[in-house]
Amino acid sequence: QVQLVESGGGLVQPGGSLRLSCAASGSIFSIAYMGWYRQAPGKQRELVATITSTGSTNYADSVKGRFTISRDNAKNTVYLQMNSLKPEDTAVYYCKAARLGLGYWGQGTQVTVSS
Repeated sequence: QVQLVESGGGLVQPGGSLRLSCAASGSIFSIAYMGWYRQAPGKQRELVATITSTGSTNYADSVKGRFTISRDNAKNTVYLQMNSLKPEDTAVYYCKAARLGLGYWGQGTQVTVSS
């Protein structure tokens, strides 16, 4: 089992920045990748960014150049730095860890971009 705890969401004005954190605990060995997904009201959950155990990253086209995913292996934590936020980035953001063919999800953190 892998436990994930997200933090860092909140209300921000358009053009602002936020940093999300996801701390992993439990059976963290053999985690293939971790990532951030988001789900806006009335929409399906979508991929935002992922990072593998070797540091390779992948981003949704809608966030390229604005968001950066990173990891601190010593703290078992993954971060999502979000800059130049837009109202359409408003969603619940979920952290995911993939390990041995299974996916583990955090509880989600709300990000609201509004003036």
